Amino acid sequence: MNISVVIPLLNEEESLTELYDWIAKVMQSNHFSYEIIFIDDGSTDGSWKIIKQLSEKDTHVKGIRFTRNFGKSQALHAGFEKAQGEVVITMDADLQDSPEEIPELYQMIVKDHYDMVSGWKKKRYDSVVSKNLPSKLFNWAARSTSGVKLNDFNCGLKAYDLDVVKNIDVHGEMHRYIPVLAKNAGFSNIGEKVVQHQARKYGTTKFGMNRFIHGFLDLLTIWFISRFARRPMHLFGALGAIMLLIGLGFTLYLGIDKLFLNTSGRLITDRPQFYIALSTMIMGTQFFIAGFLGEIILRNRDDRKRYLVHDELNF
Repeated sequence: MNISVVIPLLNEEESLTELYDWIAKVMQSNHFSYEIIFIDDGSTDGSWKIIKQLSEKDTHVKGIRFTRNFGKSQALHAGFEKAQGEVVITMDADLQDSPEEIPELYQMIVKDHYDMVSGWKKKRYDSVVSKNLPSKLFNWAARSTSGVKLNDFNCGLKAYDLDVVKNIDVHGEMHRYIPVLAKNAGFSNIGEKVVQHQARKYGTTKFGMNRFIHGFLDLLTIWFISRFARRPMHLFGALGAIMLLIGLGFTLYLGIDKLFLNTSGRLITDRPQFYIALSTMIMGTQFFIAGFLGEIILRNRDDRKRYLVHDELNF
């Protein structure tokens, strides 16, 4: 199979039939063998009913329905597990991503041998204040922190070699950082393509301003995970050692000063250096404990399923 199109969605009943028709037209005109995997992330409208109708009409259409809303990352993870095409294309269901980009994205993976290609919405039709400016700041921070030189980390339109999606773990809200997850897994040949962005035709966006706050917090998380996920003691132990050395230094200074230099001076407990020494030594001990707990949790973690599937179609 040439292509798997993975489409996570939440309450997009107005756009699904039009999106399906558009994708099918592109696939058939380019003679691709394909599958379209819709992942219904707990929709409360008629989205699943439309997916069922499409799957009954066309066996290329497959569906996964969650019991409730688990998030876009979990939806992508479920789609990646089922995907069988040599190239996996992800796109949003709101018609803002153009299926016309699929053939060129496919060629970049197959002929140019990229591990993944991320879309870049260079010209956007979103609000400048609520989306464009925060997005630019977010992408700058992601580039600076991760070392992955992309202009648009959060574009839903991406292409992957099948090996990539089978070897990365998309969880929490890490869908924004799939290129970083791919790089950390050893898939460093990451390309970028300017793609057409279209104004939303139906409904309203499902993401508010809080996604940028969550995005920056997730950026800190992925920075930590990429460097210390398998060795948390390296970070916490180093911080603990620094704190203990500072505390030990102040303690030695106070001891030498009191015993040999200024024996008749004020009490040690009346000096601010005493409290600096005490605080840093306590903090150092706490960092060490955090590192030990991290190591214990890492070695005893239980990988539980992060979503529940209610129904599947055509698998």
